[in-house]
Amino acid sequence: MLALTRKKEESIIIGDKIEIKILEIQGDKVKLGIEAPKNVPIHRKEIYLEIQEENRIASQINVNNFNSIKDIFKK
Repeated sequence: MLALTRKKEESIIIGDKIEIKILEIQGDKVKLGIEAPKNVPIHRKEIYLEIQEENRIASQINVNNFNSIKDIFKK
């Protein structure tokens, strides 16, 4: 892990197209601004982990579950 010290209005650049700027510092909270291409997903870590868990659960659905759902729509 790279650890950097930045002050308000200072930035870091990731690659050629992502900039993370310190917008505000209040007590123990830091407000960040992130400029990145629209095709780059940006999530808070807790949301990212929830998405990963939902994807893991969805990938474990078996064929029998799909057949049951299909039968419901046939009626």
